[in-house]
Amino acid sequence: MIDPAERIRLTDTDYARAEQMLAPYRARLMPQAAVVPQWSDNGARFWYRSGAHHVLVDPAAGTRRDAFDHERLAAALSRASGRAVVADDLPLTSVEFEVADRHPQVIRFSAFDARWEWSDHTGTCTRVENGPSVGPGEIASPDRAWVAFQRDGNVWVRSRDGRQEFALTGDAEPHWDYGGLPEAATKVKLPLLGIDSILVAAWSPDSTRLITHRIDQRGLPEQVLVEAAPKEGGRPLAHRVRYPMPGDEAQATMTWHVLDVRTGQNVTASGEPEVLVSPYTLDRRWWSGDKGDSIHVLHQSRDGRTLELRRLDPSSGAMTTVIAETGRTRVDPSPYLHAPPVVRILDSGEILWWSQRDGWGHLYLYSASGELLRQVTGGQWLVRRVLRVDEDRRRVWFLACGLNEDPYVRQICRVDLDGGGFARITDDDLDHDAVGPPSGDYLVDRASTVALPPRTRVLGDDGQVLVELEAPDATALEEVGWSPPERFRAIAADGGTPIYGLLWRPHGFDPARRYPVIDHTYPGPNIHRVSPAFGDLFTGEPEALAALGFAVVALDGRGTPVRSKEFLDHSYGDLGMAAALDDHIAAIRQLGRRHTWLDTERVGITGHSGGGFFTARALLSHPEFYSVGVAQAGAHDFSIYLPFWVEQNHGEITEDNRQALVNTVSAGNLRGKLLLIDGELDDNVLPHQSLRLVDSLIDADADVDMLLIPGVEHTFHGRFHYVTRRTWDYLVRHLHGTEPPTYRLAPFPTMPDWAVHPSG
Repeated sequence: MIDPAERIRLTDTDYARAEQMLAPYRARLMPQAAVVPQWSDNGARFWYRSGAHHVLVDPAAGTRRDAFDHERLAAALSRASGRAVVADDLPLTSVEFEVADRHPQVIRFSAFDARWEWSDHTGTCTRVENGPSVGPGEIASPDRAWVAFQRDGNVWVRSRDGRQEFALTGDAEPHWDYGGLPEAATKVKLPLLGIDSILVAAWSPDSTRLITHRIDQRGLPEQVLVEAAPKEGGRPLAHRVRYPMPGDEAQATMTWHVLDVRTGQNVTASGEPEVLVSPYTLDRRWWSGDKGDSIHVLHQSRDGRTLELRRLDPSSGAMTTVIAETGRTRVDPSPYLHAPPVVRILDSGEILWWSQRDGWGHLYLYSASGELLRQVTGGQWLVRRVLRVDEDRRRVWFLACGLNEDPYVRQICRVDLDGGGFARITDDDLDHDAVGPPSGDYLVDRASTVALPPRTRVLGDDGQVLVELEAPDATALEEVGWSPPERFRAIAADGGTPIYGLLWRPHGFDPARRYPVIDHTYPGPNIHRVSPAFGDLFTGEPEALAALGFAVVALDGRGTPVRSKEFLDHSYGDLGMAAALDDHIAAIRQLGRRHTWLDTERVGITGHSGGGFFTARALLSHPEFYSVGVAQAGAHDFSIYLPFWVEQNHGEITEDNRQALVNTVSAGNLRGKLLLIDGELDDNVLPHQSLRLVDSLIDADADVDMLLIPGVEHTFHGRFHYVTRRTWDYLVRHLHGTEPPTYRLAPFPTMPDWAVHPSG
């Protein structure tokens, strides 16, 4: 029973305030917090959007200015389109800052369902009629002469002037096509997101050839999703998705292809088709040389324990293995699943290679023939990202973490390619999320803490400030009730390993009260959950729960990345990560001893996807601690999930370890309140997973709540506002012990770039 004195009764005002904490609205309150550079062709300059304004930066000149005259453009676009436009809210999308054969001050953009050209030099705004622009899922050549796209499973190109259009392949068959994606997790989702087709390919530097792939999904087992309420009406629709599962012999395979725009030649890479391990495989390839003399591709074995760098001759298709590395567990090319591989092919032919072979993530230098020359970095810390390489001076700049007391804080460092001359370019307690242009002699540094919004500057070789860009403050957020979370350190359940997390205090915090706790979770092992930066992948959701009177905890237990290899491998062979769940409990109990206002007798948990699995796992395996949970799109039976996820992160499924993958076996343990929320058309985590859990809960005569959202996929696109409100209501009802208000959330605006594409 909840003590009546501890019950918090919420109003519409509280829900409205919580709504303002979510990522799309937070971006409006702090429009200058994210600097996402768009590089010029030669890397000498870049553009970015700061609130409603587009900014041009020239690091060599040390200048930052408006990219064009916003007032003049607004007036001209108003006249040309017949629509009212104001400078502080220009409706520009797909902005192209370097237009071929045009004055440097000419840009092109889309607005009002048309393409426009603006000259800041002459002050003219005209509608562009001489050819289509680059659409979603299409790829422009480096010289901007061609646009490549997929049509009916084949690769096509058209000239940017609209005068030519032709196919580069013509033999695509159903389920055996070029440049596409595996059906699992994409076939139903992409159309729901408004994406009809997408081409995965890369142009050669001289704009004459494309490297792409052909996927063979013929003969794969199908799963069926039923759309109960089609928008056009009529009978329910069946959506069939080719979806192999862990242990299936039949898996999608792929071959690499080089397509020549000049000759129409289709060069197939030598060797047998390889198992398509995951969608991430498809863009792990690079052209080398000014004209594209060779191509390097990464190949990972199905079990993930062997990683190879192969060299592909684009003229003959000959494939040679240059580097091969094998490990006891998964061998990764980067610290993060979704981060680009930390591999650089130098102009000299030498290769910078990232490896965890010594127990940490470090750089190694190989010759062009694959001979290991030396280890470039070393120590009990890791390289997160290579920022730039100066081959003339034989130096590399990179992001590292593990050099500070908080092992997740990123710092900019430099080292010589011979392994000497290591230097910290930044040496403070700020988290540095720096990026560098494809070519150029500067870095864009975005430095922040959980309390301090990112100060963005352009830095030179030694960290000297070349240009100050943005330095926002959090006043607007604070005015709607936000306060920064507390970055904390706790000890894992093993009694010795330090783990880190964030604690958000409830809005209107009163230390004399006791507040229920919510564990806002995503357990990995593909990403870490809690960043020391201002905002991260889950920005807004914990803050919103804090606005509803909850104390919110998020943390990274053992089995998650960007620490040591040993720390990561804690989850290998036990994808359920029962011990990581023990780490959560241990940390929350430690926080409860530090802060008497935390009511650790009322602990809830919520998460999405892997976090949905973890949520149900928590209530089923620790019913004495977790009493309320909301599991969104939970993968409750990993043995029927995407093969690469299980086979690479868990290993071979055996009778002894299968229970670590499945929540249904513990259904009889449920004592608390559990809400399962699933998308009817989720082709990633099939909704059948939750129904299997419900089936087991019924067999155990256990009460469970379930909400199936019609017509949506894994991210509940278009209806996530409803899912969010129902999640809040459930937690309020069962942790506060009060009825939620009648407030309704509006459909969410477009997510900001920093929330959609978080950095690694």
